[in-house]
Amino acid sequence: MDLETVPPEELGRSLRGIGVNLLCRDVRATASFLAEVVGLSIHRLDDDFALARHAEMLIQLHSDGAFGAHPLLGQVPETPPRGGGVQLYLFGIDPDTACRRADAAAAVVLERPADKPHGLREATILSPDGYAFSPAVPIPA
Repeated sequence: MDLETVPPEELGRSLRGIGVNLLCRDVRATASFLAEVVGLSIHRLDDDFALARHAEMLIQLHSDGAFGAHPLLGQVPETPPRGGGVQLYLFGIDPDTACRRADAAAAVVLERPADKPHGLREATILSPDGYAFSPAVPIPA
């Protein structure tokens, strides 16, 4: 499926499993963070919507204005961070590389890369809206 040209209704019918939709004050800033810092591919980017792809998973980014009729928008806090309490793991993305990119982009690195007891080397980096993205790779046995 070509993510740039597939009609929205066809894309919607194709989705399976768990979907992630992030409400963003600035879709372009969040998309830039996801592309530059953690290396996701970005599709259909405009001021109100974008798709970020990691392997077979899609993350939808919607602007507040595009999501204005949905009752969830009324639950989003007025003051940042709006993503508090949400941690999104991005398995297969090297946390050391992501943190170097985050530093270069002046992004907030909440947790530097570390080997964890659960077998992953991971870090936690905040998006412009405060969503916590954790790139993680397995620690070799």
